[in-house]
Amino acid sequence: MAESFSYPADEYVLIGQVTKAHGIKGELKVMAFSGQPQSITQHKSLILVSRQGKMSPPFNVLRSRIGNKEAIVHFKGVSDRNDAEKLCKHGVLVHKDELPILGVDELYLHELEGIQVKTGEGQVLGRVESFFSNGAQDILVIGTGEKELLIPLIPGMISKRNKTCVTIAPPPGLLDINSGDSKKVNGSRDI
Repeated sequence: MAESFSYPADEYVLIGQVTKAHGIKGELKVMAFSGQPQSITQHKSLILVSRQGKMSPPFNVLRSRIGNKEAIVHFKGVSDRNDAEKLCKHGVLVHKDELPILGVDELYLHELEGIQVKTGEGQVLGRVESFFSNGAQDILVIGTGEKELLIPLIPGMISKRNKTCVTIAPPPGLLDINSGDSKKVNGSRDI
């Protein structure tokens, strides 16, 4: 799940976090919150932010590549392991204007934060509080006021969306599982 950082969310998007130094020449391992390291490597400059909200000037990316599960990035001005270790645990930001343009059926998850979620039948479930990747798919965290619902973003889950509301088409039983209720699910015996 994305860590908690303070930054101007109206201008920037938190796309990852520096996890550790890599090697002795100043490279950094960066975990992409999207689960896709290539989302980090496509940028020519990145901004780092501390947990207290202190933002760096843009760091020019000298080179980047995809490692096992993380992006490996080398910033201009970060020349050795000691410099790199000082940047560990910082969040990685990009300005919203620098995000790639998406296709018609694509969306950025940050665009869903704070909007209302309802079913195709009109049942209001709550608002999108956050999101994370479980490795297989992205998960929306929907706050209902009393609890949280976890909704996987599988193909076909979002049937409609606009700037204030997203309509989902959950498969049968998904909302029952999310309720934490130990009642019968799909005719099976009590759990």
